[in-house]
Amino acid sequence: MSTLIIGANGQIGAQLCALAHDAGVPVRALVRREAQAAAFGQRGIEAVVADLEGPQDALAAAFDGVEQVVFTAGSGAATGPDKTLMIDLHGAVRCMDLALARGVTHFVMVSAYRAHDPFAAPELLRPYMAAKLAADRLLAGSGLHYTILRPGRLTNEPGTGRVRTSAATGEDITIPRADVAAAALATLADPVAADRTIILLSGDTPIADAIAADPGTPGPAPSAP
Repeated sequence: MSTLIIGANGQIGAQLCALAHDAGVPVRALVRREAQAAAFGQRGIEAVVADLEGPQDALAAAFDGVEQVVFTAGSGAATGPDKTLMIDLHGAVRCMDLALARGVTHFVMVSAYRAHDPFAAPELLRPYMAAKLAADRLLAGSGLHYTILRPGRLTNEPGTGRVRTSAATGEDITIPRADVAAAALATLADPVAADRTIILLSGDTPIADAIAADPGTPGPAPSAP
């Protein structure tokens, strides 16, 4: 059984696919273009072509034989609220529905640190945070076993392999994308991660230990400074 990576051509998704492949974890990369699928294939990673805004049949076929799902797709900073609605919210809902229909055992959502309070975000980010909050709440109430990861401000620094899962006021709230990818992989291997919302920030605890040890927060809206 495979894990479907939705948003596999994005920065976190691509790193997650590479980490999983290197670890011998079977994954299937969902991408929008044939050229992207070919590039994954050249690296020995299975890929399927489908679009979160495209035909249902192609998207549904991507879920064949899938046991777990990681949703790390996003409309991107260059798009407007319309694409945020269609990708970050409606695209996520479509995938949840398909996961339920196909008997997926675990759905991992890569969300955002301050998604619990969209009005606390800068104005331009509020539609994105609102979409993430709505998607998180729908996932938590969907009946799927889920893990919601709430990373802080993403950077392209090299991963450290170490995180923390809480923050005090005034503390740094950044995390490398590489560490978010590694944490997503860790949740796939750890049944303790199910039905939890986990904050992810750079820290001192090895990722696997942090995922296994942190009790998380049941439901989609942990408090944060």
